[in-house]
Amino acid sequence: MSEWKETEIYPRVPINWCEHFLGDIGSFKNGLNFNRTAFGKGIPLINVTHLHRGKYASIKELEELKAEAVKNVEEYSLKIGDILFARSSVKLGGTGQVAMVGKLPSKKTCFSGFIIRYRIGGEIAYPEFLNYLLRSGQYREFFISIATGTSIFNLTQEILSGIPVYLPPLPEQRAIASVLSSLDDKIDLLHRQNKTLEAMTETLFRQWFVEEAEEGWGTGKLGDYGKIICGKTPSKKIHSYFGGNIPFIKIPDMHGKTFIFDTEDTLTEDGANSQQNKFLPPKSICVSCIATVGLVTMNALNSQTNQQINSIIPSKEIYRYFLYLKLATMKDELLAMASGGTATDNLNTGDFSNIEIIRPEDKLLDLFHYQVQPYFDKIFAAQTQIRTLTRLRDTLLPRLMSGEVRMKI
Repeated sequence: MSEWKETEIYPRVPINWCEHFLGDIGSFKNGLNFNRTAFGKGIPLINVTHLHRGKYASIKELEELKAEAVKNVEEYSLKIGDILFARSSVKLGGTGQVAMVGKLPSKKTCFSGFIIRYRIGGEIAYPEFLNYLLRSGQYREFFISIATGTSIFNLTQEILSGIPVYLPPLPEQRAIASVLSSLDDKIDLLHRQNKTLEAMTETLFRQWFVEEAEEGWGTGKLGDYGKIICGKTPSKKIHSYFGGNIPFIKIPDMHGKTFIFDTEDTLTEDGANSQQNKFLPPKSICVSCIATVGLVTMNALNSQTNQQINSIIPSKEIYRYFLYLKLATMKDELLAMASGGTATDNLNTGDFSNIEIIRPEDKLLDLFHYQVQPYFDKIFAAQTQIRTLTRLRDTLLPRLMSGEVRMKI
């Protein structure tokens, strides 16, 4: 007799794993609908934007609703272990995003109408295991395939109720969740460490070049500090130019990153060599200059960017982190320069090259570089480790969720 059975979501799972439907082992609740006048001090609110890496974002980021705007707090409150589904999205990939409530503020917390709350009943499913199961790639694809709508994609309680899940015995669920959770906890710790390190570099920059700025320092143009490169997209008509190993940086790849390792799109050697003058050596400083203006990052690997990004390759190593931190403080100025009365903000390469930058002596910049380089080295190393752990987790996830890799209990 076979040890495996075929399923609707996974090609096969162990024969002793039981099939259940979400509607049979838990209950759903749509979130609160309200208008902007409901906001104010009172009850913290979770929205789709707070769903992040399978857990909702820091409770410090939550907006609040006035207490009188919520008629029944208990009905819309959350508990640790509740699973949250993104109910609707203008992007098909955003629908069905899943997160589990891992912690809560001391007071009642509610959830918006763009979220469906799922609460497990009984002792059939372990919430953290179910959270990982529903976050796996197979279920993401399944959510996308069953979402309804054209301009806005929706999931409903009725649709979610009929979704099958395949559950091992509870002890095995807990063991699988423990392995994956330990990886997530390490990734979260490294992210928090990097936030601290980034704040320290910003503080040092402010002390050295704002609070202790000297009147005798002159100014120069950004282009005086290195070579300016405006990105370009290779011909999309030539399919062999895309899908290789060379990162191709676009604005969505830049958000929340000091160093960019991975990008949504990549170039082949042929694609990159079709515009060799657009190559950026590692740790060049990339700045978004069209539409979303003022994001500043560095590329971790030899890369290229599209035309919405201007980059500077510092002519001296001692300029690198000074320029990165200086440009990161200039978002408002960059945006003002890009606002030329057109529908889309655009800071062209010429204006970018001519941005005025303070010009301390190289001796001072050398000392500053010596101070901050260890922090950036630690950030780079942590992001490298995050990348490795994320890949390990994402490789293990489908194998554990399908029973291909089994846990000893």
